Amino acid sequence: MLKFKIEESLKLFILYCSLAGFIASWGISGLLVSIDVISQTPPGSFFGIIGVSLGFYDPATAPLIGFALHLLTGTIAGNIFGQVAIFWRRISPYNAKHGLLAGVIVGVILWALLFVPVATFAIQPMIDSFKNSITPNQYVYSIVANFEGLYPLIIAGSLVFHIIYGVLLGYISGRMMELKTLTDTRMNYH
Repeated sequence: MLKFKIEESLKLFILYCSLAGFIASWGISGLLVSIDVISQTPPGSFFGIIGVSLGFYDPATAPLIGFALHLLTGTIAGNIFGQVAIFWRRISPYNAKHGLLAGVIVGVILWALLFVPVATFAIQPMIDSFKNSITPNQYVYSIVANFEGLYPLIIAGSLVFHIIYGVLLGYISGRMMELKTLTDTRMNYH
């Protein structure tokens, strides 16, 4: 019976971290759209560049593919965070405060191991190739023009966004663990 409760608790913990990753990626997605508004680029330009880099050149499809991939990546990152935290207790978000610190670490790791390589070796070369040749359509041309020459700013700015993602991920998963602990405690008294 105890083994079942532990396994159930571990599955719930990973679910909390996955859900926190999903919520955090939604939050960051909102910030990314607000940057489009501030920079006066078409809404969804950031997500569009992701879709274009994967070969989707339609103005309606490219941002949706990029957005979906962004949410999926954030959710998977939360899941991996939960799985690693089970085995490496020092980063486990057992409460909201500890989750904040662990989240910052996760955000920096995601930035360094995922975003920087993808931006450097996939997206930037694609921007350069379209900049120096014929683009498939006007949408791709405008997306490429919006991001041309911004690589250093995007790399630096994305570190901030990944830290915000990590803070949200850590806080939300830590807070869910606090609430679960509180609920378990109350149930044991009844």
